[in-house]
Amino acid sequence: MLFRIRREWTPVITRVRSGQPLPELSERAGLLVEEFDSLRRHRRRPGSGREAQRALALLLRFLGADAPVWEHDVRDLARAGTGLRARAVCEFLKVRDLLAEAPELHQDPDRVWIEAVLDSLPLQLATEVATWVEVLRGEGRRPHPARSFRCIRHYLAALRPILATWQEAGIASLREVTDEDVAQAALSRTRNSVGQLTALRSLFRALKQGRTIFRDPTRALTGHGHNGLPRSVPSDVLPIMFEEVASAFGRLIVALVAVHALTGESIRALHLADLDLAHGRLTVRRGVRRRSVQLEPFTHQLAADWLAERHLRWPASANPHLLITGRTAFAAAAPPVHATTILRIFPQGVNLDMLRQDRILDEAHAGTDPLHVDAPLRHQRGHGHAVHHRCPPRTHGQADPVTGVPRARRPTTAISSPFPEFRYCCTVVMC
Repeated sequence: MLFRIRREWTPVITRVRSGQPLPELSERAGLLVEEFDSLRRHRRRPGSGREAQRALALLLRFLGADAPVWEHDVRDLARAGTGLRARAVCEFLKVRDLLAEAPELHQDPDRVWIEAVLDSLPLQLATEVATWVEVLRGEGRRPHPARSFRCIRHYLAALRPILATWQEAGIASLREVTDEDVAQAALSRTRNSVGQLTALRSLFRALKQGRTIFRDPTRALTGHGHNGLPRSVPSDVLPIMFEEVASAFGRLIVALVAVHALTGESIRALHLADLDLAHGRLTVRRGVRRRSVQLEPFTHQLAADWLAERHLRWPASANPHLLITGRTAFAAAAPPVHATTILRIFPQGVNLDMLRQDRILDEAHAGTDPLHVDAPLRHQRGHGHAVHHRCPPRTHGQADPVTGVPRARRPTTAISSPFPEFRYCCTVVMC
């Protein structure tokens, strides 16, 4: 087949609404609809309610079940009629090799965003910024590990205000940017100052590496962009936040950030196997590295509440991640929850980074041991969970060979609670 012509499903929807007779389901199509209905009733598939079942039945009535259904047909039918859903139908057909996927519907959203931004720039600027993107993707003159499109999107989002300012100033090419322009951009930055400085350096170094420019105007740019210590979150905000966040899903996320200073990336990467309620331990992942976090009673109870709700709502979910939603519970690729889902948990005026910084700042004020304060951060910087000194072997729980009495547990590092209303402390295993 050279090409496919997309069908117009509006006449079908009109026919359904007017009550006209519809084609009969074939025997195989009828079995598929019955199987889908069984999954809907017994497995509680998200999105696979009556709306998705009606969409599947309409597709199979008009297209049959003898050949794979084009994905565009499923999407177009759901858009043409109200009360029809496509996602669950696509996943159901894909598992049974009855879906002809459309690659253009599965592009990386970050890549699509980057291409849209490049299209909005003038031709010369777009060409130069595209060269920078190619270098970051490992396609430059010097091979190096490729950055993800998500990372490049963050860089480009930080650069957009600066590029817009240079456009208004009449700069048509990045070759025209001088040291004074870069210094002025560094001084006038308003938000995400660290990201803007990093993105500026990355942009011009990549262009010089690709021989697009002859000199790097950021070579004299110094400073890390920090204007001082982060501001503390008021103590009365945290109890109010726990009152506003009513779901077990959201309360667990807030506790992991406010008590254990976990990043959003680390929270999204948590697996069910990482949570050990019996021993009150949570294993935090970062690539191949692992860090063990001992859960205090408050977070332990929130984790137990979330597990009970997770099993109640999606008992047959095969997604290995600890945190799931209606869209990810039965998704074929078993993805983690989206980053936006994590960020939306926090009320207006307080975000994840502010809460995490406040937790670390509180710990810095409470103690004087740099290694103690560094423990929650070492895993985020890529040093795993090993401490820079030799720890004695763990012998707690083993019986003394002479007296026969079990040895006591080694003392762990205690972290004071950021919530004055809750009398507890959390412990971080240091080795």
